[in-house]
Amino acid sequence: MKHLLLLSALGLLTCASAFATTDNQTYEPVNGIKAVNVWTIDRVHNPETYASMPFVNTYARTATLYNDVVYVSRSDAQSVIIGTDTIPQSVIYRLDAKTGNLLSSLPLTLDGKPYGGLLSANSIGFDNFGHMWVMPYCSGAATATEAHLYSCDPNTGALTLVATLPLGDVISRIDYFDVIGDITRVNAPCNIKAPGSQVTTIYSWTCAKGSNTWEGGFEGDTYMDITEFFPATAAQWGYAPMIKQILGEDEDTKYNGELFYIDGFNSTPAIYDMTGSKIDDFEKVDASLWPENGTNGVNEFSLDGRNFMVYSKAQYSGDGHGCQVNVVELGEGMSLSGMKKYWQLPADSLGKTSDGGTRIHSIAVQYGTEGGEPCVTLLTYKNYNGLAIYKIGKGVSGGTTTKGDINGDGTINVTDVTALVNKILGSSSYSDSVCDINGDGTVNVTDVTTLVNMILGNK
Repeated sequence: MKHLLLLSALGLLTCASAFATTDNQTYEPVNGIKAVNVWTIDRVHNPETYASMPFVNTYARTATLYNDVVYVSRSDAQSVIIGTDTIPQSVIYRLDAKTGNLLSSLPLTLDGKPYGGLLSANSIGFDNFGHMWVMPYCSGAATATEAHLYSCDPNTGALTLVATLPLGDVISRIDYFDVIGDITRVNAPCNIKAPGSQVTTIYSWTCAKGSNTWEGGFEGDTYMDITEFFPATAAQWGYAPMIKQILGEDEDTKYNGELFYIDGFNSTPAIYDMTGSKIDDFEKVDASLWPENGTNGVNEFSLDGRNFMVYSKAQYSGDGHGCQVNVVELGEGMSLSGMKKYWQLPADSLGKTSDGGTRIHSIAVQYGTEGGEPCVTLLTYKNYNGLAIYKIGKGVSGGTTTKGDINGDGTINVTDVTALVNKILGSSSYSDSVCDINGDGTVNVTDVTTLVNMILGNK
């Protein structure tokens, strides 16, 4: 009778869990520092939930994290009808960084009208003083001679034009930008940089604290050519390169962006200075730690007196990897050559589905405390594959899912049986570590039997 009731309940199921789950991985502490997954929504661990998210689109390129809220931008996410006109509008989606639950979205407006257009919200972020910014891509067309910086109200989505930035005499496509300092220039100067796509050109603009005058960042010039790459076989940036400016060591230089990473598809992350000289790269790093071609993403954080780098290991087409990041401690003097690997997050994957070649892997950090100790909240986001939140620190805890709770909704019931059956039939892609209920190293019908017995209370 119990079996008949179970089968009847299975027949009534109509939808998958709407909750985030964890990656069901264990990360061993390194030098007393722990990493735990708070939640993940991706193609591997809860694919049905992920597929229902409004940001699952190849125009949802970048994401950021601020005050325990995840922001994911999607260009031209919806259409708005005004009179006889249909206007494209970009939207920034928000999630609770503590739970993964969707919050209200931010349809973007400019001067009270819907804001949209091709890749109109391709880069988003927060400056060092909590101001949200949005920048559209530059197409590389001869007539696309300017970049635009907008501030964004994180509660309403209203944009305000902050600066129109001339590219100068060399025009190239720019996909992604980086901002350091204060876009209002009230508290600090503001510096913006961007590498061109499939060229050797990098662009830079600067505005001093208290000033309204924007200038070229390279001694008045808006652009400069880079001639050194790693590996040396790379002669230019590849597709959709990204840049990350490094905070200076003292208050006078903190927001000047005098050093910066560039990661360029066919090159590994390398550090450059304002003369275009390459300061550090992966040349002396163990080859097993090199990122694979095709993925661009890097960030830094400090914790427990140690300096860390987080970088994208591979994109969806990686050899044995799927949209993962490496967390490494940098060597003495913050050298890349002395890096030590801590973890690969997630240990399995976010997914291996083509995003159409967007290249970028967003990595954002937020500082806080947990368990009475400083900690970092880390966001890893790969468009069209998934996103996850991790806590890193000495006092962090949690990050495990109850055995049998395959869909991560906090309960073990017939919905988990359905999820497991779908995994075996190949219609869902929950990770093997979640679905191997009996722990024999394989996922098959015996795991279904074990799970059913768990639900029925049988031994």
